Amino acid sequence: MQSAKEAVRQIIDRLPDQATWDDIMYELYVKQKIEAGLKAVEEGRTIPHEEMKRRLLGKKRHA
Repeated sequence: MQSAKEAVRQIIDRLPDQATWDDIMYELYVKQKIEAGLKAVEEGRTIPHEEMKRRLLGKKRHA
């Protein structure tokens, strides 16, 4: 498994030389969120699509 430091280096290396601090921070944020999502899937902390639809549509009707 790749370390966080190695992942950051790869992200920065892929960005153009004129990338801003905001560009860098956005890319790191997206990477962090993707990793958290993958971990949630591995741990079984997910909701099936149909269940989520039912929850959202149910809340919409009561609002």
